[in-house]
Amino acid sequence: MQPVRLDSLSTLNYRNLAPCTLRFPAGVTGVYGENGAGKTNLLEAAFLALTGLTDVTRLEQLVQQGEKEAYVRADLESAGSLSIQEVGLGRGRRQLKVDGVRVRAGDLPRGSAVWIRPEDSELVFGAPAGRRAYLDSLLSRVSARYAQQLARYERTVSQRNAALRGGESWAMQVWDDALIKLGPEIMLFRRRALTRLNELAAEANTGLGSRKALTLELTESTTPETFAADLASRQAEELARGSTVTGPHRDDLLLTLGGFPATEYASRGEGRTIALALRRAELELLAERFGERPVLLVDDFSAELDPGRRAFLLDLAASVPQAIVTGTERAPGAAQTLRAHAGRFTPEGEAWELPDAEVPDELERRPEMLAERDA
Repeated sequence: MQPVRLDSLSTLNYRNLAPCTLRFPAGVTGVYGENGAGKTNLLEAAFLALTGLTDVTRLEQLVQQGEKEAYVRADLESAGSLSIQEVGLGRGRRQLKVDGVRVRAGDLPRGSAVWIRPEDSELVFGAPAGRRAYLDSLLSRVSARYAQQLARYERTVSQRNAALRGGESWAMQVWDDALIKLGPEIMLFRRRALTRLNELAAEANTGLGSRKALTLELTESTTPETFAADLASRQAEELARGSTVTGPHRDDLLLTLGGFPATEYASRGEGRTIALALRRAELELLAERFGERPVLLVDDFSAELDPGRRAFLLDLAASVPQAIVTGTERAPGAAQTLRAHAGRFTPEGEAWELPDAEVPDELERRPEMLAERDA
């Protein structure tokens, strides 16, 4: 199995990061420093450059204060070849390029990175929308077809909801026909994928030392077979509420630990274990799908006070071809270490950083890639 390897990462005007280019060898790179030093922003920039994905609500949140545009670039090795992936960011705009050619997010290597964060516990204790978003994001990376159909389905639901709010019952047939074509395909793909994801998560949960069995199930508001009938039977209710209440956009990923819903019965420590198991399962599923080991990004390993989970994180990082691990203390066993301070990264060992005065001219010009709006 071939690895994806991040050779270097360049950033300009990205959050609180100073303009820089950092090189990363194989193995673990440890990044340590105080809170607010830019460690999480570095991982976020790496994940964005590798995948084209971000979960911020407004792209301008990623742009440094006082600037209009930002830029990140990943030079990476994948499947034995070298490529350059660039992301330009501005207000309401995001432009992606691979080797100088404009592409869409779905054209980037979808299995190139997995990001583990302390906030992942919200996958267990948060609202169903968060678990659904996790599942949809993962499956959209596994299958371009799923990503396309899901986007079409979500647009249709939005248009149908607008018609419902306007009391346009006469238009329901048009939107219902579209949903009935898209919804069952989404539900069936989720069911198939969840079979393997459930196995991988259960294995990871056991590996984390949990004595309680973890299972993943879908809680569905309808079924592929009954979707059409359920839509028709609830139309009056939906007109009254102004929203579509039946379909895969209302489903939940039920996490059961020891036979009980984890959302209600798991402790905080158990919730963190489940979240780690989900991320490990994500890594393995992407590796199986694409035949490449993703780059692993671990945010704040030192926040894990439990020795078992901390050891699991560090062992996992050491087991993949390349990982970047941040914390308030040095990551043991790292091939190289960077100290973070005020958005700058000082090398210890062989890593290097270009000082502001030496940022290449081409890096300074990168935000100009946004001059032309995305189609």
